[in-house]
Amino acid sequence: MADFTDLVDLACEALGGAALHANDEFFAEKENLLKPRPAEWREGAYTERGKWMDGWETRRRREPGFDFCIVRLGLPGVVRGAVVDTAFFRGNYPPECSLDGATIDGNLDLAAALDGATEWAPLVPRSPLQGDAQNAFEVKVDRRFTHVRLSIFPDGGVARLRIHGEPRPDWQRLLAPGGPIDLAAIENGARSVSCSDMFFGSRHNLILPGRPIDMGGGWETRRRRGPGNDWNVVQLAAPGVVRRVEVDTLHFKGNAPGRVSLDAHDGDEAWRPLLPMAKTQPHTRHVFEGELRSVGRITHVRLNVFPDGGVARLRCFGEPLLADPRTAAVRGLNALDRAAAVETLRAFCGSHTWAERMAGARPFEDAPALLRIADRTWWSLDEADWLEAFAAHPKIGGPRRGTDQHATWSAQEQAGARGAEAAILEDLARLNQAYADKFGFIYIVCATGKDAGEMLALLRERLDRTRAQELRTAAEEQSKIARLRIGKWLSP
Repeated sequence: MADFTDLVDLACEALGGAALHANDEFFAEKENLLKPRPAEWREGAYTERGKWMDGWETRRRREPGFDFCIVRLGLPGVVRGAVVDTAFFRGNYPPECSLDGATIDGNLDLAAALDGATEWAPLVPRSPLQGDAQNAFEVKVDRRFTHVRLSIFPDGGVARLRIHGEPRPDWQRLLAPGGPIDLAAIENGARSVSCSDMFFGSRHNLILPGRPIDMGGGWETRRRRGPGNDWNVVQLAAPGVVRRVEVDTLHFKGNAPGRVSLDAHDGDEAWRPLLPMAKTQPHTRHVFEGELRSVGRITHVRLNVFPDGGVARLRCFGEPLLADPRTAAVRGLNALDRAAAVETLRAFCGSHTWAERMAGARPFEDAPALLRIADRTWWSLDEADWLEAFAAHPKIGGPRRGTDQHATWSAQEQAGARGAEAAILEDLARLNQAYADKFGFIYIVCATGKDAGEMLALLRERLDRTRAQELRTAAEEQSKIARLRIGKWLSP
């Protein structure tokens, strides 16, 4: 088996992988492809459709073509290899297969995968398969993918699909809220690079998402009969400063380590103590903060367990030390004179009071701080300031007002209303006026991604509310609009 199989299975069901669509699954369901356990054989087991098989199996094809299955990776990342496992498929396995990858953003990923517009990159060309075997294919495409498509020629059954690779998170999204993140989480890009022993549980289990459902979901070593101790080395998702460590021995009741320690280094392999020796107990989440030493920037940690045993999870919360491309924009805003800053800020929100208070809150530490303070400032305003912000927007479906940045963003946000049927635009105009007559301010909705029909349906629904309810809803929509505009401005 190729070396890439030592990497995490990005498609594993336990990590959030999902078989979204198969053009055929007559004999056995597509969901079986991603089950974490090996395939099994059940002698003499039949369903109403035929022999029970632990895998994905299509009917016998009587016309030209091939079968396929689309899989959403549980962890988006760079694919280094794939294993197409045909265990127990001997007279009914496909002679050939291929694998393609795509990057699809958004919640409606299946629709995008099937609409023909998505670009699928070849990962494994059409290649022969062996029956009842683990068919390994190395992949040399250095791109981040979120989905893969397994094609089989012409039909047949596959027991399991393993997509091994390196998780690559969306760092812009991770950094957006600010605050500490788990630098040791596999979903954030961390990886276990080596360990002393993993007889009962893979070293990768130590940094998987969530808490395991049983003891088999953690990292566990065999019983040590000689001197020394066991250890697991984790490369952090990014260089950073660790502020809090969690060592969780959940489910390990008679086999947890008696003590643990944590060492760290900054890429130079000169290990130094991060967490001095600490006592631990079974079936417990241990949290260490004040006990941690201040070692500065680190890239790797080594969890030492004494003398052996099992640990469910390791968490290392801290601040990643990465260059945030949005920082330059924040610094530019900090450097503006007050009048220019207010003008810039009013493009995000039409309230003059909001823009003045934001200008006075400078300097902003970073992009997350700007977003947090923007939201906090908005909710500190009174009704008159909210109404001023609402009035700065053109009516949904109405003509564009002005040529400044605020007007440009408004036009982009309401793009879904352009080209709508005349009847829908007429209803929007009529109900917009009814809304303004009833509540005393225009209909505000975060229009990004919505078409005219959706905005009209929301308008009809909101017309039935009280003014107090609708004022609050409009304020929430305005807050969302401001956050989206700040995000655009930070990442043009």
